[in-house]
Amino acid sequence: MQDEFYIKRCIELAQKAIGKTYPNPLVGSVIVHNGEIIGEGYHHKAGENHAEINAINSVKDKSLIPESTIYVSLEPCAHYGKTPPCALKIKELGFKKVVIGAMDSHDKVNGKGKKIIQDSGIDVVSGILEKECIDLNKRFFTYHEKKRPYIILKWAESGDQFLDKDFNPTSISNSLVNQFVHQLRADEHAILVGTQTALNDNPSLTVRNVKGENPVRILIDFDLRVPKDFRLYSNKAKTLIFNSVKDEVVENIHFIKIGKENFLQNLMNALYKEQIQSLIIEGGRFTLQEFINEDLWDEAIVIKNENLKLENGTKSPEFNFEPNETLSFRDNMIEKYLNKNK
Repeated sequence: MQDEFYIKRCIELAQKAIGKTYPNPLVGSVIVHNGEIIGEGYHHKAGENHAEINAINSVKDKSLIPESTIYVSLEPCAHYGKTPPCALKIKELGFKKVVIGAMDSHDKVNGKGKKIIQDSGIDVVSGILEKECIDLNKRFFTYHEKKRPYIILKWAESGDQFLDKDFNPTSISNSLVNQFVHQLRADEHAILVGTQTALNDNPSLTVRNVKGENPVRILIDFDLRVPKDFRLYSNKAKTLIFNSVKDEVVENIHFIKIGKENFLQNLMNALYKEQIQSLIIEGGRFTLQEFINEDLWDEAIVIKNENLKLENGTKSPEFNFEPNETLSFRDNMIEKYLNKNK
């Protein structure tokens, strides 16, 4: 139980950096001496110190380290990247014990970190709150194991299941939900819309109502019909435009040529190559339905305004699943779904 308590704290620390560590995973670390936390840290951003190093640096009396246990939510790295391997640092300092939440399936680590520590004679325990630690890094694990981003479907619908009124952009969600949506954008790596949504709504797909980084914007526009003066072409975020016309980079706009045949698989391959770890599909209906029909989604977020009746317009996608969580935001509801097949 004590190990679980400290790994839970590692997860809490790691969550502080959601949306900021790409392409690295979220990791938290805690150092405990005689039942007392003497050091804590988490990975803030790619290229900066890893969680274990930040935790070690926060220990005031370093002489206590050989008698201490270091807890870490993910297996310590074993390779040289922008920073040296954490497993070697743990070995060098000679911790009494190492407790790991989840093992790292990335081929550069995958048991190597644990082995370095064990081979040095340090006691190692792994698999503590493993499910929670894997869920913390669902984006990272999906990207490396399935060679595609973690996919979140998202749309807002009226009580009679329309996305708009008479095919014109219509406000469905309230200000509280809008804040939730902008936090979602800040937390995820990229956001995608199709041609029709871009033409109808002229969205900017940036983070506005909360603090956070703008996601990478992705537009599916085979025939390049979206005008260059639309907001998606602004310089506010890196933008990938998948099309059948050209491959070209103009400042922050990356045109990527892609075939219509096997489109979704080609798109997943291209996004993997671009190192996109998570993706919000914001629609519209046609694009959302394509992903639903192919069972190519991990999570869905459906915003419902039951009191609003629109009577005519774009119908919401056909989606016959049971929500695993429902949240109330005044007169709006958010239903969250997990794809049990994935």
